[in-house]
Amino acid sequence: MTTTAQVTATEASITTDDGPMPVHVAIPRGTPKGAVVVVQEAFGVTPHIQDVTHRLARVGWHAIAPSLFHREGSPVIGYDELDKAMPVMQTLTAEGLTTDLLATFADVESSGFAPDKTAIVGFCMGGTVAFYAATLRPIGASVTFYGGGVAAGRFGLPSLIDLAPSLATPWLGLYGDTDQSIPVADVERLRQATAAVPIDTEIVRYPDAGHGFHCDERPGSYAPDAARDAWSRALGWLDAHIGGQAPAG
Repeated sequence: MTTTAQVTATEASITTDDGPMPVHVAIPRGTPKGAVVVVQEAFGVTPHIQDVTHRLARVGWHAIAPSLFHREGSPVIGYDELDKAMPVMQTLTAEGLTTDLLATFADVESSGFAPDKTAIVGFCMGGTVAFYAATLRPIGASVTFYGGGVAAGRFGLPSLIDLAPSLATPWLGLYGDTDQSIPVADVERLRQATAAVPIDTEIVRYPDAGHGFHCDERPGSYAPDAARDAWSRALGWLDAHIGGQAPAG
């Protein structure tokens, strides 16, 4: 456990139908605004993902990052080791993701955070998962940073475009125009699909940003201006849809 003046960070685990799932938890000082589930990149619950939980806690959110790779031993893979990350990511399944998301939401709720005071934020593959989570049940808010699977499904899930009619949660999507893995045309199709849903949705595109633009541990990908704006918008989305009310219990 690590404690600073503003944040207490600790390692814990959640029971799932497929065994214990490690989680990194960051708890703010004082009464939390709500809870935010932070969904990892393809490289695991990296120091960057842990730092995201700490950033959220510093502005008042109880943040939890589950290890979706727990069935593979919860590896953390270097950003220069994509060849190692891809086989692990490809073990993910729709069934397993559903199990892990529902277990995480149940754990958050048992900590006193009602669904409408719970959000999810995901990066890269986690952005895909955050969108899917927003279709599983109504929660307070969802934010996707450059999540793939927009036009073609991943992990046994439908594409985000096909999932869009099932959105039950306010959703914000943040994408870079120079992302070679997610064409702008697909992002615009997703905009149209989500705009047709009777839920608050928004997509923001960054002309000079590519994939991974928020990750300041990846110098070749990090786009500081886009990252700052996107993070500000993400926090604004959480505040607008959940606000500063205390958790139940």
